[in-house]
Formats: sequence, structure tokens, C-alpha cells
Amino acid sequence: MISRTGGRIVLLVAALATIGCDRVTKHAATAMLSGAPARSYLGDTVRLEYAENPGGFLSLGATLAPVAKTALFTVATGLMLLTVIVFAVRRTLVGMSALGLTLFVAGGASNWIDRIARGSVVDFLNVGLASVRTGVFNVADVAIVLGAGIFILSELRNERESSSAGLGDSTA
Repeated sequence: MISRTGGRIVLLVAALATIGCDRVTKHAATAMLSGAPARSYLGDTVRLEYAENPGGFLSLGATLAPVAKTALFTVATGLMLLTVIVFAVRRTLVGMSALGLTLFVAGGASNWIDRIARGSVVDFLNVGLASVRTGVFNVADVAIVLGAGIFILSELRNERESSSAGLGDSTA
């Protein structure tokens, strides 16, 4: 079992590694893919193509007025990330739940850094088969989705274990 301090160090390393990996890959994508045609790998299963996303998920909100985009994607996102951090600290999350929220916040923070620095988020990955493809995304987006999935599954598992443990505690 990892000590409380050891657990915090693991979460800090996970957050820094996630943000660092995202920043490095976005820099590489900007340097090598900007202005270049998409590159295709593994029989077009993976495409590397540079895109700047001024909106949210799948460019939702990209056509909003600049003030509305700033309010939604910079101010509101920053407040949401802060709220998630406060939630995690108050609930004293541990284990996989804490790791899931750490990945979620780290990915969100790295995209948020893009919005502050550039006004848009650098995306460069696209995967799929034939005409069934994802939107263009980045490493931070992977961390957000992975983190949310880990958190939800961990919380469902914890809830199931708590309710099954509660059944055995009932006395008549």
C-alpha cells in the first residue's frame, strides 16, 4: 500500500507527465505539421494533421463571438477545473478515483493553457477506418476521456462494494 505522501507524489507525477507530454506533442505538431498535408499511417488508420480548434469538443462553439468564447472556454473552464480540484481534495479521493480526476484535470489544464496562450487548442490526431473517423484531437483530450472513464468506473466499483458490504451489516 502506498503512503498518503507517496500517493500524492504519484498523482503529481501523473499530472506533470500528462501536461508535459501534451505540451511536447503540440509543439512537435505545430513545428512539423502546420501548413503541411496530413500524414497517414497504418493503412490510414492513424492520420497526423494540424488543426487549431477555437471551440470546444468537436469545435462546438467555434463560431461564438470572441467575448462569449473567452467567457466559456477560458473563464468557465478555469473555474470548472478549480471546482473539480476542490471536490477531489474535499472528498479526499484516493486510488483509481484520484488518478482518474488527476488525468482529467491535467488534460483540461493543458488545453486551457493553449486557450490562454493562443486563443485556440492545437489538435493533430485522427483515427478511424475508412469513412468512420474520430474528430481531430490531442494527447490532452485522451487524458480527459481516459481520466473520466477511470473515475466513473472506479466510483461505480466503490459504490457496488459499499452496498454489498452494507448488506452484510444488517442485523434483525
